[in-house]
Amino acid sequence: MRHDDIWRAIDTLAAEHGLSPSGLARKAGLDPTSFNISKRRTGDGRFRWPSTESLAKILQATGARLEDFTALVMGARTVPDARLKGRSKIPLIGIAQAGGDGFFDDGGYPAGAGWDEVELPTATDANAYALTITGQSMEPVYREGDAIVVSPAAPVRVGDRVVARLEDGAVMAKLLSRRTASRVELSSLNPAFPDMRLPAHEVLWMHRIVWASQ
Repeated sequence: MRHDDIWRAIDTLAAEHGLSPSGLARKAGLDPTSFNISKRRTGDGRFRWPSTESLAKILQATGARLEDFTALVMGARTVPDARLKGRSKIPLIGIAQAGGDGFFDDGGYPAGAGWDEVELPTATDANAYALTITGQSMEPVYREGDAIVVSPAAPVRVGDRVVARLEDGAVMAKLLSRRTASRVELSSLNPAFPDMRLPAHEVLWMHRIVWASQ
């Protein structure tokens, strides 16, 4: 268990609840600066670890279980959602078809008719959906015909594989290689396909890929 893993888990737990680290600390009744980056090391550079009391308080404040937090420490990117219990299927369409009108609402969530269904393999988001890969841009990891499960709720970070919808309606699976306030860079896993550098306003939304059939 590494120092960075503990703090990443706290950051992820905060993001899952729409909070900053300071917002999470405040919600848990702690000093708002408790989880600030500046508090994660001492003045001479030594690691500073969160106390067991502060961890207990953020679990109580968010309703997360100890096993959920442990999963985040071990590398999970999302917190299991109890709303998924009993849910066995999620909506499915082809990724090329997803660029058409009527399949997503303004927030990027599945909407409308025309979706098929696929058995739920693994997901932590009640709004998760599945897409079928077309083309070769994400080979060798994702091949044509593979099904990917996408989570609108999962935090998206640089280095994640994502599904992005662009202003012109195009929907694509890519690797988020860089993001700033003004630009987004999307890469293909297949080196035969060029990288995309786009103004941030041209990317309507990005959802993280959380599972793929192999």
